[in-house]
Amino acid sequence: MIRQSISERPDWREKATEFGFQFHTMYGEPYWCEDAYYQFTLAQIEELEETTAELHQMCLQVVDLVVENEELLAKFRIPKHCWEFVRTSWRTRQPSLYSRLDLAYDGKSPAKLLENNADTPTSLYESAFFQWLWLEDQINAGKLPANADQFNSLQEKLIDRFTELKNNHGFGLLHMACCQDSVEDRGTVQYLQDCALEAGLPNEFLFMEDIGLGEKGQFTDLHDQVISNLFKLYPWEFMMRDIFSTKLEDAGVRWLEPAWKSIISNKALLPTLWKMFPNHPNLLPSYFAEDNHPPLDRFVVKPLFSREGANIRIVDNGQEIASADGPYGEEGMIVQQFHPLPMFGDSYTLIGSWLVNDQPAGIGLREDRSLITQDLSRYYPHIILD
Repeated sequence: MIRQSISERPDWREKATEFGFQFHTMYGEPYWCEDAYYQFTLAQIEELEETTAELHQMCLQVVDLVVENEELLAKFRIPKHCWEFVRTSWRTRQPSLYSRLDLAYDGKSPAKLLENNADTPTSLYESAFFQWLWLEDQINAGKLPANADQFNSLQEKLIDRFTELKNNHGFGLLHMACCQDSVEDRGTVQYLQDCALEAGLPNEFLFMEDIGLGEKGQFTDLHDQVISNLFKLYPWEFMMRDIFSTKLEDAGVRWLEPAWKSIISNKALLPTLWKMFPNHPNLLPSYFAEDNHPPLDRFVVKPLFSREGANIRIVDNGQEIASADGPYGEEGMIVQQFHPLPMFGDSYTLIGSWLVNDQPAGIGLREDRSLITQDLSRYYPHIILD
């Protein structure tokens, strides 16, 4: 795994505009970067693929355990009035679309799971589409070898999955939603809309704020049309605390992601995995902060519901060496053994490993000069070259 410098495509900003990549620069800072790329061997990619598949299956075993255990449901801070809703979504095997595991990996040692973005993973458009476009353009320009490849079957697998949802799971019109205040989320949902249309699955967009409640307790769109299938780029932990959460069970909606994802998108997953699979080579020792646990010299404190690195603290021998602000923490914390991300130049690099329909589907890489990867951390493309 090496980081290589390369000249940017002279027209990439125009291409980004042409293809609807509106968030390549955020708050005046570059988000998409292509002055360098990461190079992997095929053996390294195969290792990441196998690790991702195994970790995902372990996470599904956690769901199996938690839905049948009221003590754990409480420990995961799932509101009691949603327990049966979550249970039913798992027992009836409600289908999922995608997930992203965040891994620390240097190409030499086993990858370590840092967390699971199983409910509202972002950076999908840039992983599935824009980095593939970069690869093709740079090969055509002679800047990369003709045999350079990429671990990236995301778009193909997403279209196949939407086709399955339509043909095998009876999905009709799919409403797709996110919040009004995020250009990135809107871009991600627009990309998924395009994939669904490619699969022949009709869809309509609306903002989460515009979802209404009909007379019969069903959720409706702005045209008072009943919502039967809903993809939402909106966290379950927010929905389950909303005023309408008591209606979730009876609304008759099939959700993407399904409610059982509220278990594995939760940092409580990490101590539960460690207890179920102690000393697994791809896991880090992790514990609920309120429980008695072995002392850790270097550890990370993570709120159960934190996103984009918010409210995370890193402690080294009693000294806080990094922290990020945010709105989380009241729900409870976990502690995880600190495992530094590999460093390239002056930046730390994180791998997001994607799954579609439970199958590994590609990776995306993020860089930050801070030890904590956050929402504005830079995105870099990758290639496979032996």
